[in-house]
Amino acid sequence: GARLPRRLVYVVDRRAVVDQATDVAGSLREVVRCSPELKAALGLEQELTISTLRGQFLDNREWLTDPSVPAIVIGTVDMVGSRLLFEGYGVSRRMRPYHAGMLGADTLVVLDEAHLVPPFEHLLRTIARAADNGLGPRDGIGADLVPGLQLLSLSATGRSDPNALSLQPADWQHPVVARRLDAIKSLFIRDDVEPARLAEQLADEAWAFSESSKRCIVFCDRREDARKVAEGLTKRAGKATPIDVELFVGGRRVWERSEAAEWLRARGFLAGTQIIPDKPTFVIATSAGEVGVDLDADHMVCDLVSWERMVQRLGRVNRRGDGAARVIVVPAIAEDEALAGRLASTKELLQALPRGDEGYDASPAALVSLRRDDSRRELVARATTPEPLHPALTRPLLEAWSMTSLDEHTGRPEVAPWLRGWIADDAPQTTLLWREIMPIGDGTLLGPSELEAYCDVAGPQLAEQLETESWRALSWLVSRAEALSENNTDDPDCWPRRNDEILAVIIAGTKAARTITQRDLIDKQRRSDLENQLGGATVIVDARVGGLNRGLLSDEHASATDVTTIGEGSGRALPLRLRRTRESDGTEVGWRQEARIATKHSDAGDEIEWLVIDTLVSVPAESEEGRAVGREQKLDEHQEWVERAARRIASRLGLPPRYADVLALASRLHDEGKRAKRWQQAFHAKSDGVYGKTHGRPNLQILAGYRHELGSLPRAEADRRVQGLDDDLRDLCLHLIAAHHGHARPVIRVDGAEEPPSKLEMRAREIALRFTRLEKQWGPWGLAWWETLLRSADQQASRENDANSPRSELDG
Repeated sequence: GARLPRRLVYVVDRRAVVDQATDVAGSLREVVRCSPELKAALGLEQELTISTLRGQFLDNREWLTDPSVPAIVIGTVDMVGSRLLFEGYGVSRRMRPYHAGMLGADTLVVLDEAHLVPPFEHLLRTIARAADNGLGPRDGIGADLVPGLQLLSLSATGRSDPNALSLQPADWQHPVVARRLDAIKSLFIRDDVEPARLAEQLADEAWAFSESSKRCIVFCDRREDARKVAEGLTKRAGKATPIDVELFVGGRRVWERSEAAEWLRARGFLAGTQIIPDKPTFVIATSAGEVGVDLDADHMVCDLVSWERMVQRLGRVNRRGDGAARVIVVPAIAEDEALAGRLASTKELLQALPRGDEGYDASPAALVSLRRDDSRRELVARATTPEPLHPALTRPLLEAWSMTSLDEHTGRPEVAPWLRGWIADDAPQTTLLWREIMPIGDGTLLGPSELEAYCDVAGPQLAEQLETESWRALSWLVSRAEALSENNTDDPDCWPRRNDEILAVIIAGTKAARTITQRDLIDKQRRSDLENQLGGATVIVDARVGGLNRGLLSDEHASATDVTTIGEGSGRALPLRLRRTRESDGTEVGWRQEARIATKHSDAGDEIEWLVIDTLVSVPAESEEGRAVGREQKLDEHQEWVERAARRIASRLGLPPRYADVLALASRLHDEGKRAKRWQQAFHAKSDGVYGKTHGRPNLQILAGYRHELGSLPRAEADRRVQGLDDDLRDLCLHLIAAHHGHARPVIRVDGAEEPPSKLEMRAREIALRFTRLEKQWGPWGLAWWETLLRSADQQASRENDANSPRSELDG
């Protein structure tokens, strides 16, 4: 019979809000913890897993540890959508199929505020119906065996689905529901003002609440207006009147968003906190505060925006129905003809609300009645922002994205239009992050292979990213470069001392990484060339550049604590750290060395300094080279442990015996290629046996590019158990072995292999053809899901080995 998916994926389209959904998930985990019956019904041996792909909780990667156990995953449209399409933002190519398999199969996606992202809702509906539209498995067993994706859309405006479930008459009688639906929200519409006077008028209206109200929220469509309103309120208060003002806008790093959330909670702006501030308190918000955060103010002042956004804003005042809110709307004259028409329709809708002595009734009940009025349907449509056009998801496109082991593919476009549609006036975006340890060695950018290793395991972390318009990022970079140019002296305490020192590095969004120097930013021709490369790019900024003020871009220098990021003693909760060392090896207990990149060499060419990237042992490794303090382990034991973990996973999933046996067999043989003399020597294995886990870094010259997965294939093909499988099961078994480190989709490098070139060419061709056959049989997400089963079992066995390390026991 039908069963619930194992993973609940909650998506909300705002990156500038606190993760209140994670708090709710935490309370659900507490319910499960206190109920042995519920825990048993969910098949949980430990606590319910919760992972957040955004916000203060960061991605702990726990959701990736086991595809057979329940988990709650919380993320944004971009984080979840890009992963679903095998193009995960900030995810290495080798890990992308893993993420796609975990999200595209056995999941229930709950899309909150679905009306904000119609293209993404259409995409999810297409994926949910994969079996009916040619995107899923091509045969019955694939459709029956691999659990698919299911979708539940939530919307406050009703734009997404006319057949959506809604409150029934009996629900309206519930006292709590009735109080919230009838919450008093008296709305007043002021005369239109010129755009240049809008901020001043909003500040005046908000200041009028300073005597009668403790909490007022001001919504502005433009960030510049929000900044002016905040400055205007501070100026009006002067020194005589103590007030609190918080600017709640986008364009901040997650760390500062978390701090802003604490500010909101401490002053009672988060619904249910029941805190009354001791002085007039104002939140000045852009669209960042309209959705995804349970804001609740006593009164509201705002400019006029499209209908669906006005509905969202009205939901941020007197949210629980415990007071009597006043809402002041100040329309600004719109220069754009289409926007002016939409705003005029919005005003007409507001004026159609019931009117009393205290303004228009903007209660939720009144809004629902207005929406249900058939005579207003066309007016609502004219007042609502049109859905952006979006491309269709086709099988060839999906298969092109799924070929993750190809760095370049002419049929693999950017996924953004499938997530958000084509937005004509959408300004190009640039992601900025600050680091003390840059991807630089000996004063120059790391080479291509070293930079790839850096980005694979130390790519931009969600918490440290600040996304803003590309023009704003360039303007800010120029202003900081001009300010820093005063330091171009021989003084050793000043930085930078020359105008050709590297201030930042572009690592994504362009065909080739490049550095940014003061000269690039100050010289007009160089700056023009740079401007064309910032759109869609990710830029790592040297922390010494500064330029942050409470998480917002600032022309002024910021203190080190404002920009310090990963692993430099900042106290930030991240499972990653970077360090430079002259020691040949060594990692602290509790940390796993993911990458070791040589950054300096002696005159003789020997490596003398390294950039080391460590991750916490407690989270899954980001790369196959990740090496913890765990004990050395012989190959037979490791493969036995992986098989045991695979059978546990298969049992929990209820796989039919023949498929459980194939998974177990692939697990038993997946590392056979490590028996090669080349691998044993390169990884410094002892002479008393064949090892699968060793200490220390490999000798890459001896390894010569050898992929042990490739070396495992001929050994597996010669195994009688594999030879006895049906063709389709043999294909699956061999592919799982070849792909268990994220390669073979559809290619894997053949350097250093033991077979002759002609044989290797045939093997590489068969690997690619096998991938194609299996993807057609199981569907792109189905095949990726199969890969997660073996990869998860492999990681579980490795963590078990780390836990058995004598040093781990001492640390515990």
